[in-house]
Amino acid sequence: MKILWINRRIIKTKIRQEIIDRYRGSRLGLLWSILHPILMLVVYTFVFNIVFQSKWGDSGQSKGEFALILFCGLIAYNIFADCVSRAPELITKNECYVKKKNFPLEVFPVITVGSSLVHGLISLFVLVIGVALLKGVVNWTLIFLPMVLLPIILMSLGLGWFFSALGVFLRDIGYVVNVAVRAILFMSPIFYPITAVPKEFLTYFYLNPLSYVVEDARRILIWGQLPDWNWLIYGTLSGIIIAILGYVFFQRVQKEFPRCLIT
Repeated sequence: MKILWINRRIIKTKIRQEIIDRYRGSRLGLLWSILHPILMLVVYTFVFNIVFQSKWGDSGQSKGEFALILFCGLIAYNIFADCVSRAPELITKNECYVKKKNFPLEVFPVITVGSSLVHGLISLFVLVIGVALLKGVVNWTLIFLPMVLLPIILMSLGLGWFFSALGVFLRDIGYVVNVAVRAILFMSPIFYPITAVPKEFLTYFYLNPLSYVVEDARRILIWGQLPDWNWLIYGTLSGIIIAILGYVFFQRVQKEFPRCLIT
């Protein structure tokens, strides 16, 4: 991982460039990074609170809390989904850098994670403001946010390195990854509480690491509860293992990138 520290300036520059390029050509520019989550939160509040009059489980809720709960789950999912779904094309779309012998190709998944994390943090800021306006409090437990997000960041990095390398050899892997990412959306407790899952399927849901991240994010940001410490330890260790395995795989096969991209 030393090479990532050495190339930290390249990573910072590329993250900033990617964020700017995403809104290049629009009149409001980077302002959309703030307006988009605000508009989505308004839509969720109207649809689920006014149209569907939805409630989260059997607990009583203040008006609009369902929208905040849903929005919180989608923020965590979007960080993960954006990183993993883009991974298979990271190297193939940057073929010009493959030809540069001294360019560190392993920075591309890091750049993607950094960019996704910036947008996710902006959305989380909007969420905290929404919680403050709706519930009249900003929960002190939000200080645990970096710890809660760490497992999903590490997993996104590891899978990013793995699928970006695999995408050079198997171009169709991107379709498989996109389908899997969509499936994870509905196999995670985002649109429903984990308590709504039948007991015979509960084990499979807990195998999904995103489930824990989503649940912990809601605990610390919305309900002011402490995170699940057992999961944080397990999830962080799992994330470290996945990140290391993904990085090792990338390093071992990247010498074959020029040959595969040329042919």
